[in-house]
Amino acid sequence: MNRYLAILIAALTSAEMQAFQLTPRLVVNINIDQLRTDYIETFSPLFGSEGFKKLLTQGKIYDAASYNFTPIDRASAISSIATGTSPYHHGIISSTWLDHKTLRPTSCVDDIKHFASPVKQQTSTIGDELKVSSYGTSIVYGLAAYKDAAILSAGHAADNAIWIDENTGKWRTSTYYTPKPEKWLPQAPIVNATKKGNNFSATEYNDQITELALTVIQARAMGVDETPDLLNISLSAAPISQSSDARTEMEGVYTRLDKALGKLINNIETQNGKDKVLFVITSTGYAQADNRDYTQYRIPTGTFYINRTAKLLNVYLSAIYGPGEYVEAYYHNQIYLNHRLIGQKKVTLHEVLNRCQELLIQTTGISDVFTSERLLSGNNDIQKLRNGFYPPISGDITIEIAPGWQLVNEIIPDNYTSSTAFIPFPIIFYGNGIKAEKITTPVTVDQIAPTISKAIKIRAPNACSSAPLF
Repeated sequence: MNRYLAILIAALTSAEMQAFQLTPRLVVNINIDQLRTDYIETFSPLFGSEGFKKLLTQGKIYDAASYNFTPIDRASAISSIATGTSPYHHGIISSTWLDHKTLRPTSCVDDIKHFASPVKQQTSTIGDELKVSSYGTSIVYGLAAYKDAAILSAGHAADNAIWIDENTGKWRTSTYYTPKPEKWLPQAPIVNATKKGNNFSATEYNDQITELALTVIQARAMGVDETPDLLNISLSAAPISQSSDARTEMEGVYTRLDKALGKLINNIETQNGKDKVLFVITSTGYAQADNRDYTQYRIPTGTFYINRTAKLLNVYLSAIYGPGEYVEAYYHNQIYLNHRLIGQKKVTLHEVLNRCQELLIQTTGISDVFTSERLLSGNNDIQKLRNGFYPPISGDITIEIAPGWQLVNEIIPDNYTSSTAFIPFPIIFYGNGIKAEKITTPVTVDQIAPTISKAIKIRAPNACSSAPLF
């Protein structure tokens, strides 16, 4: 009897040791803005052996990935990867939105006290939960060209978020994380002086972000002890310019991105050991509209003016309920109503919303109108739109522009071409004992956070209700 008991204890001990050894010491969570599967496949003959080819031949690949909300942009996507939930819970509906108090556009990471911070992100991230579980000893960083990507991926409890300052062209941090920039942070400008401000493209700086990632790992000794660390990196596969020869431009983008990934993976594996590092790679899942001219090809199109529509709507409501500024503001494709005035007129918001919907749905260029009440009803047919809606900051009315039409705001420079085209992209897990496998079952990006959390044996972010992928 004692002999069998000893064998059982030995077996359990062996299993526990194996599980302990497979826990990654470092997780490198890489989100690549606008990465597309079709481009990876098209340019694969030009890739080296250390980047995409290594990931696609040795990684666990989910090639039918998607987001469970719409619309998607860089900020909402990265926040969803980090939190494992949708904007309906984490509150980051886009890179910018209209501030209800000032009725002016505000960045998702604007912070008067610290310049920029994650205070508008309403839920915890993977990094936050890792900090909690390790009593603050785990090291967590977010690196990107843009501040929203760096901060939202890093979360609230991170050691730091680092990005390229749009005015100086140098690496920048926030006093939210640390009072002074770390001494090892490079001081030389990253962005050429002629490309400062919003004119520079993140895609041009993948190499610099890769170098910074390797610097951070070495400077902070990430992944060298038994406590897991997390490095969030945001790269870009977005077009650098609206070139007439789009194929040639994207070929250059993807071949340079492949080299950057190869250098990053090879150096980290050499320094930390392949079995001790878990790489996670995915896309922000959207493609930036290029505002192409459909008219020259006789494709149905048109221009929808949100400012003119808002003015017409106000005239319409004034004719029904009496003079007043019923439309308080408008931004992007959303309209904000004056709730105080509606209350003074002694009519219900429900009635006004229905009136607005009845008028707007008849407008040329509008394919659908979603009121806040309709979105909050939670019907399955509009679940993705509801997941992208956050009541405290979203507008009362969301207008869906017909595909191919261009939305224009003549007051605040804002325009985009509507598209509902599907963007294929993968979720890839590589390293840390992961076996090569290709999985065609549809999955969603909110499952990344619980999968990483399970791998490093911590609780998933506090608004994450999705199951791990494995």
